[in-house]
Amino acid sequence: MELKLVYVVVDGMADRPLEELGGRTPLEAADTPTMDRLAREGVNGAMYTVERGVAPESDVAVMSILGYDPHKYHTGRGVLEAVGAGLSFEDGWLALRCNFATVGGGWELIDRRVGRSLSTEEAVELAEAVSREVRLESHPADFEFKATVGHRAVLVIRGRGLRLSSMISNTDPAYAKVEGMGVAVARPERVVRRCEPLVDDPAARAAADLVNEFTEKSRRVLEGHPINLRREAEGRPKANAVLVRDAGDRLPRMPSLRQLYGVSFACLAEMPVERGIARLAGMDVVDLPPPTGRAPEDYALRVERTVEALRDHDAVYVHLKGPDEPGHDGDARRKVEAIEAADEHYLAPLLDRVSLEDHLICVTADHATPCSLRAHSDDPVPILVAGGGVRPDGVERFSERECVKGALGLLGRGVELMPRLISMMRRPC
Repeated sequence: MELKLVYVVVDGMADRPLEELGGRTPLEAADTPTMDRLAREGVNGAMYTVERGVAPESDVAVMSILGYDPHKYHTGRGVLEAVGAGLSFEDGWLALRCNFATVGGGWELIDRRVGRSLSTEEAVELAEAVSREVRLESHPADFEFKATVGHRAVLVIRGRGLRLSSMISNTDPAYAKVEGMGVAVARPERVVRRCEPLVDDPAARAAADLVNEFTEKSRRVLEGHPINLRREAEGRPKANAVLVRDAGDRLPRMPSLRQLYGVSFACLAEMPVERGIARLAGMDVVDLPPPTGRAPEDYALRVERTVEALRDHDAVYVHLKGPDEPGHDGDARRKVEAIEAADEHYLAPLLDRVSLEDHLICVTADHATPCSLRAHSDDPVPILVAGGGVRPDGVERFSERECVKGALGLLGRGVELMPRLISMMRRPC
């Protein structure tokens, strides 16, 4: 009988040694008895989640560690966000990931994420106002603008009798397009950029014109919105602009995980991009309410939904967001706490409900988000695989520096991991 798999990805967990933590990474500084137990009882390694030299955005990294080569399948994060947010999309339309942001005079970028203080409810109201009041006139086109979680949103532009091209630049200066993939910029400018066509093509020029028109008109709506006037009066940053990035103009043609491996997958994830990838990979996406910010309650629900999903599926992919945000904020102590919360409130209760005799547990990260950079990096992330008769490799602790000494070694590309996990489900070592 094949083993069942629980594939747990802790977003942005990997990091670099920090002086404030005594030369340790946040993972090394965290109290993680469950991860350490699994590392001792399993096999360990590390991997570049895309490949060395690529500091990936989450979409590219998640596709890669699910076994899909992003060089082959990735068509732009915007499309994945749109699918994950439940928006309709057709080839020839344009989809973009968006952030509400705080800007000053002359498009000076003050905060890309409105200080992480914008509630989902506020964002939904702002997005509805933009949708009501903005009309695109530079080319015949309509749009759908939807707030998702917190400061995040997605924009779909549909040309009327007009195809649009994703070969355009980002207005968000923190990310660049490299070979069609979103890559973090090490030292981004503090100004909102104009969208420019990257090729001499009418579809790209039209797309750039429409993005710039949306950016300018939406700012006018947002500046005077009652939510922003109230936030300004309370001394809080205004959500007075929309940044866009990672345009896509076609759906990825991805074979399902069942087609590739004969395995049925469920997915637990709260962010649209991971949910979009899961849907396109043929996973059954489990409905989850937005996180409350209370880790014990949020993780208890995810444990329950994981156990339920395992009854009807061969594998469950679980994406836990926790440590990524404090990494972006450069808050090492809060990142330590987020890692500890995932260990205590998700992994420990899960092991009380799931037997390691007939399950494989894999724990890893989709990318590193070093506090010192406040951005994603290409640093390798640790991996552990335990359960189902896996023979321990002598690693005593789950961390960046310890796991790379394990039997899995250092994987040069993230696409190498999924085939190994499938093989271990069928022939545990």
